[in-house]
Amino acid sequence: MKRIKTDICVIGAGSGGLSVAAGAVQMGAKVVLIEGHKMGGDCLNYGCVPSKSLIAAAKQAETVRKGGFGIAPAPPKVDFAATKDHLRHVIETIAPVDSQERFEGLGCTVIREFARFISPTEVQAGDTVITARRFVIATGSGPFVPPIPGVEDTPFYTNETIFDLREKPDHLIIIGGGPIGMEMAQAHRRLGSKVTVIEGDTAMAKDDPELATIVLNTLRGEGIEIVEGAQANKIAGQEGAISVETSAGTFRGTHLLMAVGRKVNIDKLDLKIGNIAHDRAVTVDDTLRSTTNKRVYAVGDCAGGLQFTHVAGYHAGIVVRSVVLGLFWSKAKIDHIPWVTYTDPELAQVGLTEAQAQKKHGAGLEVVRFAYDENDRAIAEGKTKGLIKVMVAKGRPVGASIVGAHAGELIGMWAMAIANGQKMTAIANTVLPYPTIAEINKRAAGQYFSPRLFDNPTVKTIVGLVQRYLP
Repeated sequence: MKRIKTDICVIGAGSGGLSVAAGAVQMGAKVVLIEGHKMGGDCLNYGCVPSKSLIAAAKQAETVRKGGFGIAPAPPKVDFAATKDHLRHVIETIAPVDSQERFEGLGCTVIREFARFISPTEVQAGDTVITARRFVIATGSGPFVPPIPGVEDTPFYTNETIFDLREKPDHLIIIGGGPIGMEMAQAHRRLGSKVTVIEGDTAMAKDDPELATIVLNTLRGEGIEIVEGAQANKIAGQEGAISVETSAGTFRGTHLLMAVGRKVNIDKLDLKIGNIAHDRAVTVDDTLRSTTNKRVYAVGDCAGGLQFTHVAGYHAGIVVRSVVLGLFWSKAKIDHIPWVTYTDPELAQVGLTEAQAQKKHGAGLEVVRFAYDENDRAIAEGKTKGLIKVMVAKGRPVGASIVGAHAGELIGMWAMAIANGQKMTAIANTVLPYPTIAEINKRAAGQYFSPRLFDNPTVKTIVGLVQRYLP
């Protein structure tokens, strides 16, 4: 048995773990990085990267199908296997950044084994025992498969396997109406599959219902069947002939995708032996430190909060400041964290939704809106479906919801404003190039100030006096 002593031991080489390892080792700390599966984690291999690559292929097919601007529409000729080759190429292009070779080149000791705690101060990975001053758990999450009767005897896909499917599904049934389910539904529909989405509650339930309705209506308009309030009670069949019995009836298709949520990957870690409190994730305080073992931190999905790649990266920065620089007062917050569902149109959110803001701020809340069909660039490109809503309290944005083209890009300005406590004047004073979709943000800020300037009797009185007496 080999033994290693190190400053920081990072368990998991996904977004959060890689960010911690890279930051710590380049600042001079000794780092051991342990990964039992694929470098790059879920995001690179099964999540963000392949899904957005598939969405891009599907959008290209839809552009051909719709035509427009004097270009005749035509049925797209989709080579489904070639779209999967595109996914592989994108992954392979990005992979060197996350590779074992790169991190060894930075100075990390990389061990490609699964890790488990054998004491509060030690983990074992293969034939190596690592003792560290600090441990960072960054093992991410995997697809949750609910215990629906028949699921163990029926072939199904998850986000970890669907991208390996090289033959186009004739009829894809998706259980789960959240972001993953909706993104995959639209992508497969645009690439030529019939698609049925089964959701036990309300589809896209975590988003602003007004904006979510715009997305859902668009998907239904493209031919996707979305069934809400339909709890899956039984699954049966074989590939090519799948049936799902629900409270709203029985649905039949050729392939099945499970997209009902995520399960944190902590089962193999023997956290109890490491004196690490946990339930569905590691129990941490607002510095991301374990509440029971002060040597241990958790980032990303393992910390039990929002499950996004960019959150893992954000957590990594907090932990690096703590374990490398000793800035233990650095705390994780969520009110400035944006998220995006990459359907077409996209739906983006940061901070409070309108309902949440109304509950928190009551009469002190103002909601300003601006529609895409009043933006010149959106009109020029035929992308007029969408709107922005900004929730404002005491002159500062506390939330923004956007549905429409490039919503994921537009939300960044509001995430910055909320993160830095900026007022609406910071957005209104920003000069943006014309014509751009980004002007929607500035026009929304203008909607906040318009009544204060144009419907204000005091302002009108002052202007009258200035015009009368100014030499």
